[in-house]
Amino acid sequence: MLDRICRNSHLILALALCSVLPRCVAAQKVTPPNVSGGASLPAAGGLNAMVETIDLEVSVTGPEGAAIEGAAVVTVMKLNGQFYRQGTTKKGNVRFNAVAPTEYTIQVIAPGFGRVAKHIDAQDHGTAELKVSIQMEPAADGDDAATEERINALTSKAQKELGKALEALRTSKPREARNHLDAVYRSAPDHPEVNYYLGVYSSQMNDWMQAKSYWTKTIDVYPKHLLALLSLGEALLRENKVDEALPYLNRAVEVEPFSWRAHAISAEAYLRQGSTEEAVGQAERALELGHGQAAVVQKVLATALARRGEKDRAVSVLQAYLTEHGTDLEARKQLENLQTLPGAVLSSDGMTTSDEMMAVSAAATSQSLPSNWLPPDLDEKMPPVEPGAACALEEVIQKAEKRVEEFVGNLDRYTATESLIHESINKWGLASSRETRKFDYVASIEEVKRGFFNFEEYRKSHTSEAEFPDGVATLGMPALALIFHPYNSGNFEMNCEGLARWNGRIAWQVHFRQRADKPNTIRSFRMGFQGPSHPVALKGRAWIDAESYQIVRLETDMIAPLPEIRLVSDRTAIEYGPVHFRERNVDMWLPSSAEVYSDWRGKRFHRRHSFSNYLLFAVDEKQRISAPKSAEGTAPSSETVRENP
Repeated sequence: MLDRICRNSHLILALALCSVLPRCVAAQKVTPPNVSGGASLPAAGGLNAMVETIDLEVSVTGPEGAAIEGAAVVTVMKLNGQFYRQGTTKKGNVRFNAVAPTEYTIQVIAPGFGRVAKHIDAQDHGTAELKVSIQMEPAADGDDAATEERINALTSKAQKELGKALEALRTSKPREARNHLDAVYRSAPDHPEVNYYLGVYSSQMNDWMQAKSYWTKTIDVYPKHLLALLSLGEALLRENKVDEALPYLNRAVEVEPFSWRAHAISAEAYLRQGSTEEAVGQAERALELGHGQAAVVQKVLATALARRGEKDRAVSVLQAYLTEHGTDLEARKQLENLQTLPGAVLSSDGMTTSDEMMAVSAAATSQSLPSNWLPPDLDEKMPPVEPGAACALEEVIQKAEKRVEEFVGNLDRYTATESLIHESINKWGLASSRETRKFDYVASIEEVKRGFFNFEEYRKSHTSEAEFPDGVATLGMPALALIFHPYNSGNFEMNCEGLARWNGRIAWQVHFRQRADKPNTIRSFRMGFQGPSHPVALKGRAWIDAESYQIVRLETDMIAPLPEIRLVSDRTAIEYGPVHFRERNVDMWLPSSAEVYSDWRGKRFHRRHSFSNYLLFAVDEKQRISAPKSAEGTAPSSETVRENP
């Protein structure tokens, strides 16, 4: 049994049992840019001329002229598009002190409204203060999932048959998949998903003509089917029909501009067409969106750069790729050619044949079959963000760190009511059984000394059944936020992807990934109390509220499976909400719900946790976690601090 209890370690965190490293390497402190103090720009008379500054006050109103409710992010940009200042409104207003008197573009993003950009001239006003009013308009209805063409739902029986076909295709059992596909095709011959998977089946049987026919029918029925567009484009590239493939690939990029796969295959197509500028742009975008999952695109980028005459940069890209993929002999040969062949523009760069190029597009489509029970990989596509919204990463991280420090400082011990829904997943990826549990839940966290945390959890079941189904406990979810504690944040590569809209709020979307050169202090798995520890490197994404800098959502996933303990998947998504504790008059953001997906030793399950009825307690430094008691040792009354919905 996979034991998931962690105690007395640097950071007790896992959603499974984690034995965390016993010591912490303090993260380097990140110094934010001076976005509040202002930087003077040189006057027209010369670089050494001193200029006066002004105070800029921005008022943000709705269509009726009243101040908007909630927060809006106001960004002051220089005319060349460079970030200058950023702030969040309170009651519709934000003030920037000591602003250099020149021309700016002010960009405003607020939940429920469309993005607005306004040009202002802060020169020659004769006053030390400039007030600007910006009126917002309601956001237009987007062409999103809620407004897309609806696809007729399959019957329950057909959904099961399609699920079985998908799992067979994912495990390269096309003949087994065909039986299930035939069964569902008889009841829904025009359904786009059915035709798409029939195309996948045909491709696995090397019947590419039939595969293209099925994918073409899929697109005819549903023109925005991303996987069919990508598969059809890749199939045409196999036949060296680049001009025919590009329209499908361009449509794929339009349908899903945040899909790294769409940009990756487009990069290869443009490269084969000889359009190196487009190839470089598409490859760079794929790498930006896909993070480590899109590493293979570095080979296309290196080839495009070499053909554009940027030999040194091409060499650098390949060297970075080979650091993580040293067994790729084609890439190593490509690097040797780049380093030895003369000339600024190379006609032979180690990756010129169609077969070698097809390796990249094949890699970009080989893992594109979605699971019918696991959510897509975190790096499959980047969630959409507002276009053109500048992000001051260091400031966002520093303010989020302060909120996490406050969380640790305010939280001694809290209780809650936890509800659990557990679904066991069978070999076809379908829920085979469902169980529910309800617990009295207690958690405590304390910093026993600098860099060392002790996080403990206690659950008491309301029934006589085993506490957790399948004998596997889910622990450590509240502590996942400690990824953003100053002690740990330096162990991760962090990238601000932009400003997103989440549950009616606006939040900075931050991607994180465990650094290979830093200690993994977050999660590990252990078989039994005395078994060896197996560290798990995490990647994930956090949504950080643009007004309060609290974490409102956190997703984590493993960077790679752990074959030594047969851990295939371990995915968590946590929603946080504000909880007000009256007795201490303190607000904390705590988990309101969480989704957990696990595939370990052939056991697959999906769990949903929800929390309510929070109570906050103080404990002295010697008190250990136990059944809920008040500070006086008596059971808490109903008047004790409770969650504010």
